[in-house]
Amino acid sequence: MKLNLISALVAGLFVAAPAFSANNSITLDFEGPASFDSIGDYYSGLGVNFGLDALAFQQADMVDFSNLPSGTGVMSAVGADAALNFAAGFSSASFYYSSSEAATVGVYSGLNGTGTLLGSFILSNNATLGCSNSAFCNWTQSSLAFNGVAHSIAFGEATYVAGFDNVTVAAVPEPSEALMLALGLGLVSQVVRRVRREKASV
Repeated sequence: MKLNLISALVAGLFVAAPAFSANNSITLDFEGPASFDSIGDYYSGLGVNFGLDALAFQQADMVDFSNLPSGTGVMSAVGADAALNFAAGFSSASFYYSSSEAATVGVYSGLNGTGTLLGSFILSNNATLGCSNSAFCNWTQSSLAFNGVAHSIAFGEATYVAGFDNVTVAAVPEPSEALMLALGLGLVSQVVRRVRREKASV
């Protein structure tokens, strides 16, 4: 009976763990904002906002973008004020990009591209690599993990040279979620110790 309880607890933690991490990933596909609109607070319900120079472009309105990784929308920076801000913090990030020249996009500890530079995405001139049906037809996925907690990605560092799609940030778990996971693991280890003690005394 006790072994069944331990098995059930362990299975529950293994089932909950992927959901725990999956629920903390946010992907922005830029399908909703209208072409040429500043993305601004469009994703505020997810805790994300952008500087006013981060514009959305829908493929139906733009002949410059094609072969998008998903759907019909992309984001592009038209000035320095194009940072993605996520006040809750994130521990890794990824996106697809198409760039007409080499550039970098920094990830920072503060909002709006301030604070410590935690890492940089290195963009290559990949926009027409293997294709020619538009100015930005080839897309490459780039991922970045770093030490520390980031709060912004400075897309304005790639002004007028790149389009971005499927921007994903791995949110830092909220303290309550981390506490629940820690309590669950603690309970499992407590039960295991108790069973071992009882077996040893028999």
